[in-house]
Amino acid sequence: MLTTQGLQTLEQIRAFLEGSQPLGFEALPRDSAYDFIAQTLRQFGYARLGKADKGLLRSYLCKVTGLSRAQMTRLIAQFHHDGRIRDRRGTPTRPFPRRYTREDVALLAKVDALHDTLSGPATRKLCWRAYTVFGDARFMRLAGISNGHLYNLRQSKTYFRCRGTVDKTRPVKVPIGERRKPRSEGRPGFLRVDSVHQGDLDGIKGLYHINLVDEVTQFQFIGSVERISERFLLPILEALLTAFPFTIQGFHTDNGSEYINRQVAGLLSKLHIQEFTKSRARRSNDNALVESKNGSVVRKHLGYAHIPSRFAQRVNQFTQNTLSPYLNFHRPCFFPTEVVDAKGRVRKRYPYATMMTPYDQLKSLPNAAQYLKPGITFQALDAIAFAMSDNEAARQLQSARAMLFRSINKTQHPAA
Repeated sequence: MLTTQGLQTLEQIRAFLEGSQPLGFEALPRDSAYDFIAQTLRQFGYARLGKADKGLLRSYLCKVTGLSRAQMTRLIAQFHHDGRIRDRRGTPTRPFPRRYTREDVALLAKVDALHDTLSGPATRKLCWRAYTVFGDARFMRLAGISNGHLYNLRQSKTYFRCRGTVDKTRPVKVPIGERRKPRSEGRPGFLRVDSVHQGDLDGIKGLYHINLVDEVTQFQFIGSVERISERFLLPILEALLTAFPFTIQGFHTDNGSEYINRQVAGLLSKLHIQEFTKSRARRSNDNALVESKNGSVVRKHLGYAHIPSRFAQRVNQFTQNTLSPYLNFHRPCFFPTEVVDAKGRVRKRYPYATMMTPYDQLKSLPNAAQYLKPGITFQALDAIAFAMSDNEAARQLQSARAMLFRSINKTQHPAA
């Protein structure tokens, strides 16, 4: 509690301020401090003091209460006017009169609810017509409201209490591609497509790999581009689609904009690919095959390290001319068989007996020649498949990959 130990005269206060008179006090809550200030002003008859004595008493009150000089000036003026000091925080002394009442805000909320929240000018026009054309007196003030103030009223608490609705995020509907899982029914030519980014370095994007995998045979072709844009993507995509030995019937991708666009749709139409499908929401298995190939093939052979986009042409020559033939003719893959368990559910099993290369899987299909593109025969494909052994193909792959990365590293880190 604030105490004035023997400070009954202005001389004692002057001695305290000069530091020669001790005084014990402890801070109190704001209301108690205001009561102390009013009591001290009343005790010393502040209104009858001279200018110098008023300044002395003001300095004393500032020191013992910890309030600033400006605050003390306001409190003394309030005491002089009202005879007491009140805490006026949060309540303006002279609030501005409201032009638009709570009823006006509620009326605006009702208009917005009826018309599904039109733009500011349209809502203004509705209010003006309601008053001037249809004679509704309730809109007298809203008829002359400005755009800015209309939006201010829409942000008020009264408006939200009258119309506090929350809309869920509306999904963006893109009319390109059909949202469903492909139905190959055992026929080759239904491709799964995805992009793989080859790392960032100091904020600079690396090149991108385009990975296409057939659902039934697991035939796979990989290409590389500098950037995912129409200029770079479309030529590589067309080359990869043309490289498959069988007719392409379906093109399935996730919902990335690099594939779900009119340019890619036009390319598929040009190549007479009938089905263009995209993954469904919350169905991660729709594109699982190519996602697994991203890790087991692309990342395994090309790694995760940053490869600058300027090397896209070199990497593309390696992926199309060396890596893709090795994958299709010399790398065995598991192929699933479906069994029904005791509960009647269909389960996939991957027995060793079904493991074969994608080319062998293509040849094993019933009447497989009917799926080949015109001008392509199994005799020509056999010449490619048996031109070298699997181990020799793997050695050529290792040698070509080592040469590729040596050229990239030598260009990036030239000898001094």
